[in-house]
Amino acid sequence: MSDPNQFWSTGLDQLAPYVPGEQPQGGGWIKLNTNENPYPPSPKVIEAIQEALGSRMPMYPDPQSSDFRQSVADRFQLLPEQVFAGNGSDEILAFAFKAFFVRGQEVLFPDISYSFYPVYARATGVPFRTVALDAHFQIPFAELCAPNSGVIFPNPNAPTALKVELGAVEQVLVQNPHSVVIVDEAYVDFGAESAVPLIANYPNLLVVHTLSKSRSLAGLRVGWAMGDRGLIEALERVRDSVNSYTVDRLAQAGAAAALRDEAYFLETTRKVVATRERFVLGLEKIGFDVVPSSANFVFTAHPTLSAFELLESLRQRKILVRAFKGPRLERHARISIGTDEEMDAVLEVLQEI
Repeated sequence: MSDPNQFWSTGLDQLAPYVPGEQPQGGGWIKLNTNENPYPPSPKVIEAIQEALGSRMPMYPDPQSSDFRQSVADRFQLLPEQVFAGNGSDEILAFAFKAFFVRGQEVLFPDISYSFYPVYARATGVPFRTVALDAHFQIPFAELCAPNSGVIFPNPNAPTALKVELGAVEQVLVQNPHSVVIVDEAYVDFGAESAVPLIANYPNLLVVHTLSKSRSLAGLRVGWAMGDRGLIEALERVRDSVNSYTVDRLAQAGAAAALRDEAYFLETTRKVVATRERFVLGLEKIGFDVVPSSANFVFTAHPTLSAFELLESLRQRKILVRAFKGPRLERHARISIGTDEEMDAVLEVLQEI
């Protein structure tokens, strides 16, 4: 029998791809495992997508995503030239590893963080070193100032949900003037302070956002990066060496509408934060320890159940949460925030368990 991997590129069998959260089939599930927003997107998003369904669909979309980039620039008081649009923030992060970190030295990121970072590094041949979080799951920022080819971390961190103070971000920028520092702000709208105002003073800062969380558009796959024009040009060079049309026409229309509906965005994020605070109080009441959360999920541990025991017990009751393998993670589960009704149902089941 022939080797099924005989046509693979050298080293491909050594890659350990990212494992996405389960997407269950059928109804009846309470799905709290992938940090999706429990509320629908703005009605203006649906209207914009419907309007875009017309005679121009046979044509390629705008490769520059000009209208969407303008909407981002207006929202964050930047120039469109300081904005890069991509097919979700994951694509942008993958481009960034290729654009900024293939420089010989190690890229630095926390050891407990977004598990796609080491995947990007291995896929692009970038050497990396992880920096261990302290006993309270805080990032030791002084250690991110060692010699490096770049630094990347989320704010708030994932899966811990802990926010990073803006002063700490600036400390890393000051101490790494010759390296790109990427702040991955997928969850920033739920309780952390964005680093975008620092862009004006630090040409080595790239801030990455997504529509998947606070704007209820995980299914649309649109993200964006903000930074100095030189950083944006580097991302464009990588993109245009792979695929110039990464954001489709319908996604561009919906994304621009989402950015412009500020009132709806504020309303839904407020609801998620309020539900999170109620849920945390409920968890603590039945004996869970909860890491202070500034995201749309909580990182929580029970004194007697492991995270995977908890995950399996909940799954038997059609509730999906996330658990992670690795040192210091075996007791903590990550639970996304759903509606009030969903979280009340989870608390009832946890009490029963």
